[in-house]
Amino acid sequence: MKYIFFLLSLYFVAPNPSTIGEGEQPRISRDAKGTIRIVYGQKSKIYCATSGDNGLTFSAPALVAEVPGMHLGMSRGPQMASSAHYTIVTAMDKSGNIHCFRLNNSTKEWDKMGTVNDVKGSAPEGLMGIAADKNDNFYAVWLDIRTDKKNQIYFSALSGKAKEWSPNTLIYRSPDGHVCECCKPSVYAEGKTVAVMFRNWLGGSRDLYLLRSSDKGQSFGKAQKLGEDTWQLNGCPMDGGGVTIDPSGGIYTAWQRKGFVYYCRPGEKELNMGKGRTCSITGGGEPVVSMQNGDTLKLIKLHQQRTIVVGTGGFLQSMPLSDNTTLCVWEQDKAIKFKKV
Repeated sequence: MKYIFFLLSLYFVAPNPSTIGEGEQPRISRDAKGTIRIVYGQKSKIYCATSGDNGLTFSAPALVAEVPGMHLGMSRGPQMASSAHYTIVTAMDKSGNIHCFRLNNSTKEWDKMGTVNDVKGSAPEGLMGIAADKNDNFYAVWLDIRTDKKNQIYFSALSGKAKEWSPNTLIYRSPDGHVCECCKPSVYAEGKTVAVMFRNWLGGSRDLYLLRSSDKGQSFGKAQKLGEDTWQLNGCPMDGGGVTIDPSGGIYTAWQRKGFVYYCRPGEKELNMGKGRTCSITGGGEPVVSMQNGDTLKLIKLHQQRTIVVGTGGFLQSMPLSDNTTLCVWEQDKAIKFKKV
């Protein structure tokens, strides 16, 4: 389906967000029973707030863990994914270790699970993504320097009640030496399909590439460039974008190039959605793009061809809900804000 973004209607929503607490870099997840969680960082501490009423209200934030020297800011915050019975939170320290914590969704108890990376100190850049399918399979992808001391794309999986992550696997090594050093990789899972998106560094270009697995991450195909244009850049944009998959296996991506946000499906021409950065995409069959232009936060509902101005701040994250609204979470003046639109 083609989307003509210059015809999008613009709606301004009521500027009345609620505050969860002081913090930065929020992430959202929803488990199989519909419980929504927001995780975020505050200095070296990780907090989680929970909603049992479809995002209308959230509990007081509870302390998950403390990670001394935790990365925080520029997409370097705690990551979270939820499945049928468990919720996983990861956080990276500046020494290069990926700490992991698992919540039993029924008992509400958190357990520390050691580290995701099986080589100590191999992930100092602090950039990673995690995802889960509906059957308690979790997937992690991150920038790792164990190969030639240069950043490449590494992957690991965690199944059900397993006590540790699988042996780490190198799933992409740039023939030009390294991938983009400071853009967050993304991962999404649907059924047996696992999609990994990352910003590459080839021939001086910093373009987005996609890796796809059809066997739950046991193997990945050849990396595929996204979009038709390229971005020659002697520097790092610090903007990784996002990826999602619909129930039929269709993959959707959103990312930034030259100060503009693009929506793109693999093998198709990218579509310009306007000036912006720090974008992400969620929703599977009802994809929604979150982005910002300066400190103005926008939500684009692709199928409805509608743009909503959410508010001001940074690092907007969103999640479509069962009542046809979208939960929006962001940071503003070092506080976590949320509202439904």
